[in-house]
Amino acid sequence: MDELLNVALVQTSLAWEDPKANRAELDTKLEALTSDIDLIVLPEMFTTGFTMSPQNIGKEEGQKTLAWMQQKAKEKDVALVGSIVFYENDAYTNRLFFVEPDGKTSIYDKRHTFTLAGEDKVYQAGKERLIVNYKGFKICPMICYDLRFPVWARNTEDYDVLIYVANWPEPRITAWDTLLKARAIENMTHCIGVNRIGSDEVGHKYPGHSVVFDGLGKELVFSTKEEIVTTSLSKKHIHEVRNKLKFLNDRDYFTLE
Repeated sequence: MDELLNVALVQTSLAWEDPKANRAELDTKLEALTSDIDLIVLPEMFTTGFTMSPQNIGKEEGQKTLAWMQQKAKEKDVALVGSIVFYENDAYTNRLFFVEPDGKTSIYDKRHTFTLAGEDKVYQAGKERLIVNYKGFKICPMICYDLRFPVWARNTEDYDVLIYVANWPEPRITAWDTLLKARAIENMTHCIGVNRIGSDEVGHKYPGHSVVFDGLGKELVFSTKEEIVTTSLSKKHIHEVRNKLKFLNDRDYFTLE
């Protein structure tokens, strides 16, 4: 029997630096989801927008949002994944949480902070990749600018799903579209990209383009509207592609410093 993972991509606008308002808006939007969803994917910094002023956010807001994610995961019997501004040990991180229905929580801190915007000056970069085993799927979640660095995403663990959550602006959206498809093809994996939509307080516009590709680079779903889109990922598809086309057997194994 084919194993399926039903995924919801939340392509939403974001209130600027207002976690309470964003949690309330997402409360409303998530209520509309049906009971057969297994995984909800939220954008990067989904409670604030892509702010370079984390000091404007209450230091307790990260814990509040994590508690909110855990509550939603339990209520809806789904996993949630997305990144937020998080304060810990006298430092801010752009931290992704993968929260499962039973409360199990895994974290990933953005490895490649976006130097063009000065993210490296205000957020501490992560050093470790994350692989989550969930409902029979091995999932590797990453954040926005990580997309530009294929070695970091190299599929040496035979993961089944690669996820990028983002605030990716309109002028460079062609790169987003192209690189997501490339990551799917080169890693022979489902690749999910969830971008925000709308505009922020510093003048950036975001066109969405949330998308899912299969292991051969076929587009399964794509959106340019403010909406939640859903699709199903097939474990059988990944097995068939990798068994027929054994390209991963020839992959390079890089050592990262």
